[in-house]
Amino acid sequence: MPRATNGPASRNRRRRVLFKTKGFRGNRSRLFRYAKDALFKAQTWAYRDRKNRKRTFRNLWIARINAGTRNLGVSYSRFMEGLRSVNVNLDRKTLSEMAIADPKLFEELVAQSKHALEAKAKKLAAAKASA
Repeated sequence: MPRATNGPASRNRRRRVLFKTKGFRGNRSRLFRYAKDALFKAQTWAYRDRKNRKRTFRNLWIARINAGTRNLGVSYSRFMEGLRSVNVNLDRKTLSEMAIADPKLFEELVAQSKHALEAKAKKLAAAKASA
């Protein structure tokens, strides 16, 4: 009885790895031994960077909102506090786009936020005075 090998499965596995590493430089795209390691690292970094991309974009949106609000005389954190007290539930991505594309509407939101902060400050001052 002839010896049975796992040739077809091994060949398919190698072909699959080499297909995924197409476009890598040098031996990393041509030789299985090096392609295997390159693919492992590439997939590891891809997983990590999918998480980092979310973090980076959030930082960008916050910076844009902060720039827009500082021009109108309020800081980012106070602006967000005012929006929360007015129950405006817009995410940072939308607010960032609004600050760039529609400054008039963004200005109205900042005005609402400022008004809510002033009302909150008056309420606190009244509470302190009565206590």
